[in-house]
Amino acid sequence: MNNRLKGLFAMLMMALVVWSCGGSGSSSEGALEGNDYLVTIKTNLGEMKAILHDETPKHKENFVKLANEGFFDSLLFHRVIPGFMIQGGDPNSKNAQPGDRLGNGGPGYTVPAEFNDKYYHKKGALSAARQSDAVNPERESSGSQFYIVQGQVIPAQSLEGENPMMNAAQSLLQNQPQHPLSIEFYTAFQTGGDAAYIAKVKEKKGELAEATGLKMITPKERIEVYSTIGGSPWLDEQYTVFGQVISGLDVVDAIAAVQTNSADRPSQDVRMFVTVEELPKKEIAERYGNPYIQ
Repeated sequence: MNNRLKGLFAMLMMALVVWSCGGSGSSSEGALEGNDYLVTIKTNLGEMKAILHDETPKHKENFVKLANEGFFDSLLFHRVIPGFMIQGGDPNSKNAQPGDRLGNGGPGYTVPAEFNDKYYHKKGALSAARQSDAVNPERESSGSQFYIVQGQVIPAQSLEGENPMMNAAQSLLQNQPQHPLSIEFYTAFQTGGDAAYIAKVKEKKGELAEATGLKMITPKERIEVYSTIGGSPWLDEQYTVFGQVISGLDVVDAIAAVQTNSADRPSQDVRMFVTVEELPKKEIAERYGNPYIQ
């Protein structure tokens, strides 16, 4: 929790949200008809496999296109925050020198947001980075930058009502930093740390709902997942989740554990090489335990 909130405020107050946080159909019924794309992300720390969701077709099509073009090959995971996520896809990272600031590059276009209630930021979620609401009110995704959630396991009791409140607080801090509530939240964090910040958000729950127009209800199934598998629930409904790592979560952990500099860039480069392979869904399900069941 401590690392999570510190990471949140660092991103909000230091303007690191730029592109920061910027196939394979998924079916809750587990339908296995037809073919799908299996994504392979090879790194010098191991290999991950992922699927892409049919319910986010624009993101799926774009990711497959870029992978087939070799766009991602030799790019860096340029932003790593343990207990949160690993991020890559900036084309400027391919030939970046040590110390270069990264995170602003892309293919020259964005992808319209494709939010879907079925998909959220559990561990291994493949999500699109984007610019902040202040300059990107439609929450369009970066054309190429993505992140993979590591997150943390969160006790169920602390998720009751907390996840949507923290989402709302984050939204307010990002979009209206001068709002009286934003000032109260930031002041509470600076003077009393995590506990004071959370207490202040809970205290101002009603005012927060009115100020943001966001709901304050957490689905029970999400609570179960976040309290067992883990994730980063405060990102839900903020960024498009368009895929899921189905093998190699230990690689996500390994990358998240590397030493980083003050800009969250790994001290030793972690490069990616991304390929997609079209396979029958049944074969993917047999190999990886039917990842199409949500």
